[in-house]
Amino acid sequence: MTKIKNDLFLKALKGETVTRPPVWMMRQAGRFLPEFRAIREKYDFFTRCRTPELASEITVQPYRRFGMDAAILFSDILVIPQAMNIEVEMKAGIGPWLPKPIRSQKDVDEVIVPDVKVELGYVMEAIKATKELLNNEIPLIGFAGSPWTILCYCVQGQGSKTFDKAKEFCFTQPIAAHTLLQKITDTTIAYLKEKVKAGVNAVQIFDSWGGMLSPVDYQEFSWKYINQIIEALKDEAPVIAFGKGCWFALEEMSNSNASALGVDWTITPKMARKLTNNSITLQGNFDPARLLSPPSEIKKMVKIMIDEFGKDKYIVNLGHGILPNIPLENAKAFIDAVKEYN
Repeated sequence: MTKIKNDLFLKALKGETVTRPPVWMMRQAGRFLPEFRAIREKYDFFTRCRTPELASEITVQPYRRFGMDAAILFSDILVIPQAMNIEVEMKAGIGPWLPKPIRSQKDVDEVIVPDVKVELGYVMEAIKATKELLNNEIPLIGFAGSPWTILCYCVQGQGSKTFDKAKEFCFTQPIAAHTLLQKITDTTIAYLKEKVKAGVNAVQIFDSWGGMLSPVDYQEFSWKYINQIIEALKDEAPVIAFGKGCWFALEEMSNSNASALGVDWTITPKMARKLTNNSITLQGNFDPARLLSPPSEIKKMVKIMIDEFGKDKYIVNLGHGILPNIPLENAKAFIDAVKEYN
């Protein structure tokens, strides 16, 4: 592979000593950018995902504007169920909508493990187009949802505050649930391996709904599947595991072959370092809503956050995705604070 000019992010993933930590923002390619909204007005959501020219353009927009240290491919975690013969729509004002949710073993039997090269080839094309636009300036991150998080949408049929139907399915039909989780895991492993072949430099697993589960259920229905993905990918590319609301599992996660762990804003840097025995790179954990504070305050808070995590084995990020109503100068203050750190 050609050498990447700014490889700060990759150094941090290896735990190497750096002059300052790298910075990127979850959901940086998206809703808070006027140039993104201009594209959104012309093309619907999945058209943007499936059109390599659009996906690559959206991916590099935030880099052009703010110069962060990594780009993350514009896509969606729900392209996986779509490829598995599960219909997924994006409805205005609702978000993800699955007209035929999975509720039985019979439904699970109809779910396929696809040939990802065929069904998700458009993602690989988007990666190649993005790599051309980035021109080896910064690394590119590919991502997938955790199997549990994907199951949540597939069973619930839409977003939820509790994912009660998804949990009921796991607890009343565990065999069907584990069959589905394994199918999602197998598809995800194949998908991420193809992404690495297409050119991504690292991958992130988003376990957005992991925090819905008790620590015991988390082991059974989420972590063991995430860990399968980490094990399958560890020799191909660095893997970042991000479990929102999953601080209770940090200790166990830090004993895995992940290169980094994402943490949300509900834990202090000190506690996150303690639970992971300072043995692994951490990524996070600025409260996305805190980007509504005045830019001068954001800069102060970011400096404190870096001091508390320490500059090494650390990637500056938000504790979840950037909100759509964040002023551009506030996002800039966040990125600049990291670049000015010494």
